[in-house]
Amino acid sequence: MVQASKGAALIVGAGDGIGRSCAHAFAAQGLTACLTRRARHADQLDALVAEIGDAGGAARAFPSDARDEDETARLVDTIEAEVGPLEVMVFNIGANVRFGVRETTAQVYRKVWEMAAFAGFLAGREAARVMVPRERGTVIFTGATASMRGSAGFAAFAGAKFALRALAQSMARELGPQGIHVAHVVIDGAVDGAFIRGLRPDWEERLAEEALLTPDHIAAEYVRLWQQPRDAWTHELDLRPWKETF
Repeated sequence: MVQASKGAALIVGAGDGIGRSCAHAFAAQGLTACLTRRARHADQLDALVAEIGDAGGAARAFPSDARDEDETARLVDTIEAEVGPLEVMVFNIGANVRFGVRETTAQVYRKVWEMAAFAGFLAGREAARVMVPRERGTVIFTGATASMRGSAGFAAFAGAKFALRALAQSMARELGPQGIHVAHVVIDGAVDGAFIRGLRPDWEERLAEEALLTPDHIAAEYVRLWQQPRDAWTHELDLRPWKETF
């Protein structure tokens, strides 16, 4: 099992839900949680940094645009110079939007792809750039049901998530022999958080029935992926509530 060591965990998309829980979980392992979201969410990042500090962990906020190549490269360089070696990168940008294909504009399709696929490529590439010379590191991509099948109304989202899964597969095959663990996690079900609570009036009942995924439980699986020994790496992991059909 990998022991906690001084270093950094980069959480790209550290919002409500999985990102927040991953930040807490990796900070609890002794890593400094480096948190990114767009600059307009800087106050929320600062609040999360304070939460982690109150819990005894270390965290830093890095407001940035994950779709910007130069910003992403500078972000990783800053973490390496000011925080420590990047030990794990979690790419957690969702971009889950619903539009019928006739209503999906080029702008919408392009933006969803940039957020959920292109930004994943940038984050993965830059993480690999600093991890490969050390021959260690973990890269985790958050997938979704849409990573496996396209549903009506989700052409843009499914296209981006399919692309992210393909990226993860290619990176795993290329970087695994160089000591880098690349994992893709299919989140197959609704995740408890502000987004779902706003959509589902029955969220309390579903949570009580364990019919929603709990972000802290997802984050615990991400930590286990990081801790896996090299002779028993998981590439793809699917997580769903016990009541979810598939």
